Amino acid sequence: MNPRSFLLAFTLLLPARAFAAPATTEPTPSAPPLKPLMVIPDKPILEDDFSKPGLPNKSQWQPRQGTRWLIEDGVLRGRPSTAEFQAAHKDHSGKEPRIAAPSMPQDFLARFSVRFIGGSETPVCPFIEFNHHVCRLRLSEKITELLAAHDTLRVAEANSAEFHYHPNIWYHVLAERHADEIVIQIATTPTTPATPTAATTLTLYAKHESIAGKAASGAAGLGIAGPRDGAVEIDNVSIFSVNAAAQGEWEAKRKSLPTYKPVPLNKKGQPDQ
Repeated sequence: MNPRSFLLAFTLLLPARAFAAPATTEPTPSAPPLKPLMVIPDKPILEDDFSKPGLPNKSQWQPRQGTRWLIEDGVLRGRPSTAEFQAAHKDHSGKEPRIAAPSMPQDFLARFSVRFIGGSETPVCPFIEFNHHVCRLRLSEKITELLAAHDTLRVAEANSAEFHYHPNIWYHVLAERHADEIVIQIATTPTTPATPTAATTLTLYAKHESIAGKAASGAAGLGIAGPRDGAVEIDNVSIFSVNAAAQGEWEAKRKSLPTYKPVPLNKKGQPDQ
């Protein structure tokens, strides 16, 4: 069976609800000119603009929890698992589309655009993580928070007045990790009247010994999870290894970034009083 016939057969086997999440054919908006603050990029590890439709390369992208991913309309689009899969799994049932790019090295520069479509927030999702449960950026309408140490420690945050998460708009991310430090820049672009929001940029910085850790289990590398019963779109991914030394100006740049005293969290993700 040739690849086109296989893709057609694969598509026809999916239930209709697999494609029920909103999808658009509009091009991904250009990302603002974010520049690295800490690391010096070295070798390209993964670069993809998803211009070729079909199933994602299994060695580069690993769908999680039975969720369904397909390159279409110039993006990598993810949807939840089937109703049958969800009914058969009490936990990790794929109600939120999840995927991992395991080739991302321990120290890295990662640049990508992501959009979370429809669905609803949960206490966990949507999120972007760097090694499973090692360092996780959780997006919410109330707070954008950077979690570490298996999500038991909040190491950086921005409240809704500083940076307001909206579904259905593109977020352009530039993330850098070097040893026990991480810097994440997130930028949005102006959107249509249907989802109005001004262009904004947020920079989160954290330094903690747990950030240098490796995934004990699950998905290593870059991980993305969408809203419950919603969809995710990913585009324009570039992942690089980095030089052993940070930028020469990093010490001065670090002093200009907001500092944050880590906050222990309980099992519900709330501050542990």
